[in-house]
Amino acid sequence: MSDPASPTPSPSKVQVFLRRSVSTLLLWTVVIAAMFSSNRIVSDGVFVLLIATLSVAGLAEFYGMVEKRGLMCFKFSGIIGGVLLMVGTFLNVTGHIGTANGSPARVNDFETGFLILFVLGLCVRQFLSKTNTAGLVAISTTLFGLMYVPWLLNFIQKINFFPSLGGDGKYYVLYFLLVTKFSDMGAYLVGSLIGKHKMIPRISPGKTWEGFVGAIFVSTGASLVYVHFLGSHMLGMNTLHAIILGVILSSTAVIGDLIESLFKREAGVKDSGNLFPGIGGILDLLDSLLFNAPIMYLYLRHVLTRP
Repeated sequence: MSDPASPTPSPSKVQVFLRRSVSTLLLWTVVIAAMFSSNRIVSDGVFVLLIATLSVAGLAEFYGMVEKRGLMCFKFSGIIGGVLLMVGTFLNVTGHIGTANGSPARVNDFETGFLILFVLGLCVRQFLSKTNTAGLVAISTTLFGLMYVPWLLNFIQKINFFPSLGGDGKYYVLYFLLVTKFSDMGAYLVGSLIGKHKMIPRISPGKTWEGFVGAIFVSTGASLVYVHFLGSHMLGMNTLHAIILGVILSSTAVIGDLIESLFKREAGVKDSGNLFPGIGGILDLLDSLLFNAPIMYLYLRHVLTRP
């Protein structure tokens, strides 16, 4: 009689870190290569396709966690709404519809109108349902999913195509991606090496205050290095702004990670998916970026480029 198979050993922290790094590097290399392509069709088309794909996949994962939690949601309606929101914003910011320069006010008006119609559509969807008696829950979870993933991720488009930057919005996108991911890296490395004091163990047992401090220092350092070499392409950027943004973006990256950990814990799952080795699903990749995208956009619009 043969011995039962021994359980597969868990990967070491070094293996986990390497898997996360490789998965992240490969994905964002594709996104960045598309953004900096000299071919407008490639730079715009591939960019919006990738952003929309990430948005839809992340939204599907979120609705999957909602269902595992035993709550109702209008999954199909939410995903269709996410696609329409991303494409509609792209057409506005690139001037294909609306004003020629895709002004921020015009884009904001489009998104506001879209969200109003989306809520009305969800209510009509509930009117037509003959079996769902949890309309308030279904409408709330579906709307929150749209706001949490596509709407927040949509700010990347508004940064990339910001009208007064003369095509240099891609440098801000690259900046906030790198600063955010260096925050993740700093939190993981420092937390793994010397982390002892837990932040919120009931939500994320692995997060430590030492890791949080490491995230701020590594992220701010990356911000300063980036601005030193590429600051000439970033209107209004200087050393002071680099420090401020490094601290803000690294802090909100950690908070964004904790928010997704809260959702996963309530749904009873370790990862939102298993698409990326060492990372998990799309939401595990995007969690720290989702709230940083609007923060970067608002800082760009109201601080760096104000008259």
